[in-house]
Amino acid sequence: MRAGGDTTAERRITTKESQSWLRKVLDSDLSVGWLFSLPFLMLWVWWFFYPFLQSFIRSFQDANFAALDQAKFIGLQNYVKILQDHEFYRAVLHSLEIVVIAVPLQTIIGLIMAILVNQKIKGKGLFRTLFFIPYITSQIAITTVFMTLFKQGTFVTDFIGLFGFGNVTWFADTHYALVFIAILFIFQQCGFSMIVYLSGLQEVPKDLYEAGQIDGASRWAQFRYITVPYLKPITFFIVSVATILGFQIFDQIAAISRYGALGSPAGATNTVVTYFYQNGIRYLNIGYGSAAVVLFFFIILIITFLQKKLLDEKG
Repeated sequence: MRAGGDTTAERRITTKESQSWLRKVLDSDLSVGWLFSLPFLMLWVWWFFYPFLQSFIRSFQDANFAALDQAKFIGLQNYVKILQDHEFYRAVLHSLEIVVIAVPLQTIIGLIMAILVNQKIKGKGLFRTLFFIPYITSQIAITTVFMTLFKQGTFVTDFIGLFGFGNVTWFADTHYALVFIAILFIFQQCGFSMIVYLSGLQEVPKDLYEAGQIDGASRWAQFRYITVPYLKPITFFIVSVATILGFQIFDQIAAISRYGALGSPAGATNTVVTYFYQNGIRYLNIGYGSAAVVLFFFIILIITFLQKKLLDEKG
């Protein structure tokens, strides 16, 4: 009886210890963080990691989209062929041009907009809404409107012509089509940058600005030495997201190319994404297109790493 009682008591102690350990795990911040992150991680694995893994495998195959069961391993031939293709380098250059033009401008404009709507002014809620609307509006719809505004002879092209730009139909001109795409991207992304920066501005401790005022710091000095350093992680996030989205531009290009070949005019708007679409989807060469996707991924990875290093050095 005593031995049995001891066993029962031991079981109770073990159960209590297990319950206590489980309670500690469930109450910890790490567990809560993983719990909230789990849905995102599941979607990430399903929507990104698994497709990318498939693309990586296909990139080493001679695979036709219409007959995937007949795919055969060809090693690095797809990569060698891409790296010898002049059109691939042209597409990469166009994507880089869009990113170099659009990302810094939309970041700066978004920060300025955030600072403006963060002031104590009447109707700032309305301004926030108006600035954010382009981000949630259909890209095709905005592109169509801008195509009407940027035709030759409109008041927009007449006005821009005063600054030395040609009075031409921008999206149909090989010299201006890519700039037109960049303008569309800037117009649509500024609202997102504004919202993210606004959340960051509202988290900056007011004590820092008060201390700066006591020390005689000007508004520009406060902005440079308090606001900018405090917003550095947010700036990295915005620049990284904008860079990825800039490389992924497709809808706007498809909209202005609807009456011609994708990448019109004359291939002036061909990007890495349109290069993949043409080869992987339209021409059904999914192995070759997958190799382009893998190279595209590493290009973005390298650029993001360089951006992080640059922001760290400036900090």
